[in-house]
Amino acid sequence: MCGVYIHIPFCKRKCIYCDFYSVCGDDKLYSGFVSAVSNSIKRRSNKSIKVDTVYFGGGTPTVLKSSQLVLILNTVKHSFDVSPNAEITVEANPCTVTEESLSELFNGGFNRISFGIQSAVDSELSALSRLHNYEQAEAAVFNAERAGFTNISADIMIGIIDQTRKSLIDSIDKITSLPVRHISAYMLKVEENTPLDEMIKRDGSLLKSIADEDELSDRYLLMTRLLEEKGFLQYEISNFAKNGFESKHNLKYWRCEEYLGFGPHAHSYFDNKRYFEDCGVSEFIKNNGEPKITYTDTDVDKAEEYIMLSLRLAEGLDADRLAGLDKEGRYKNIISNAEEINRLSGERLVNISRDGKNLSLTERGFLVSNAVISRLMN
Repeated sequence: MCGVYIHIPFCKRKCIYCDFYSVCGDDKLYSGFVSAVSNSIKRRSNKSIKVDTVYFGGGTPTVLKSSQLVLILNTVKHSFDVSPNAEITVEANPCTVTEESLSELFNGGFNRISFGIQSAVDSELSALSRLHNYEQAEAAVFNAERAGFTNISADIMIGIIDQTRKSLIDSIDKITSLPVRHISAYMLKVEENTPLDEMIKRDGSLLKSIADEDELSDRYLLMTRLLEEKGFLQYEISNFAKNGFESKHNLKYWRCEEYLGFGPHAHSYFDNKRYFEDCGVSEFIKNNGEPKITYTDTDVDKAEEYIMLSLRLAEGLDADRLAGLDKEGRYKNIISNAEEINRLSGERLVNISRDGKNLSLTERGFLVSNAVISRLMN
């Protein structure tokens, strides 16, 4: 089964911390994009490709009209063999939806929605330059539930400017009390050339209002404990879900499964090749969705990639699957290296199954996953 990702590259306003590709647009630009991305999907139409997840990300997909999003979704369904029970997700900012628009989305085929809430504290939302307040976020979630959505996700951010442990706990308590079944939790990261990066360069004292690495680690561990107490089990470094509500689409990325991406800067992994649409939205529209593809990895090292991605998941790395991918036997010692495994286990960074066939990271291991993986692979 394959996934389909649609990148909607529009926002009402860019958030100060965001480095994803998106622009501010108008109705004319939106209309041109919808036509171009629909044509792009049709060009790669192939009914032999079976699809069980479709994900509309951004940007902010819901700056488009619900009818436009449904039109794009229908194009996907006409172009590929989409499973009747496929997981079909749309990302949304709370201030860009109404009860009517949410009903149109649900009735048009979307069955999962992911809200970028980030915080339940209005001053923190303002510090992030978000356009919504918590009251709007709360209303959006309840409106989604009334529209028919039972699979609702929410984002929470750790390390927001002036966030405290108390305010983080308050956000977790409030957001998990809503009818949400999935939580994505992110640490604020200062990306280069973002407005936040420029603000810090002008005023270095701003860094004092952002939690340092040790405090972020403590808050991360606090959050994982609180979410687990509320029934949200960690299944990936940054993702938590009630039983059965894990994101099937995002699991494709971490399980090295195939997906096709459409829209400017959308990435794909298909036929053992990684590539992306290497153009901006204006060029994409001008070319009527004609792909301008740049390959990032023509021959993916499946064994190495499996190690890197599987250890992001709570389910961890399966020794038999790794052996099947590792044709040259370069990583055969990862699990059999008892000395290193014992050291990492003693540091409470990894778990090893009794039969020695499965290796996974602990909550503490997730915090330093890159360092742990480097030690395992060297």
